[in-house]
Amino acid sequence: MAHPYTKLWIHAVFSTKNRQPLVRPAVKPVLYDLIRQQLQELQCRMECVNGVEDHVHILFLLSPQWSVADVMKQVKGSSSHEVNRRNLLPQKFAWQTGYGAFSVSESQVERRRAYIQNQEEHHRRMTFSEEYERFLRQYGLDGVTAGNR
Repeated sequence: MAHPYTKLWIHAVFSTKNRQPLVRPAVKPVLYDLIRQQLQELQCRMECVNGVEDHVHILFLLSPQWSVADVMKQVKGSSSHEVNRRNLLPQKFAWQTGYGAFSVSESQVERRRAYIQNQEEHHRRMTFSEEYERFLRQYGLDGVTAGNR
């Protein structure tokens, strides 16, 4: 085959540094647009983005040109840099080191999109830590030590 043909859906989750509640309503649309722009520049189609004050979920198609690590480094680094450059918050904005990235079957894309779009309601019942632990268990990563999260 002359060209790569891939369709890899990725559900990425990452939090603000020290899980500070920095993704405020006034910052959300700008931050989400910055994330969308970065994914677009990397030729990764973003399906949706949403979150709450201390973390963000993204559902996107991974471009065959990039690894998940490359995409996450670019998205997180560029978005935090731009939030700070624009002085959108009175304090410095940063993402926590690391992220979760989980493959999503084509048959589950709609369900995952609904889950991401419903983050505010979802987090009235579950903390980010509980949610992240659940993802790790679901994907067989529950043996990961707390220091690596």
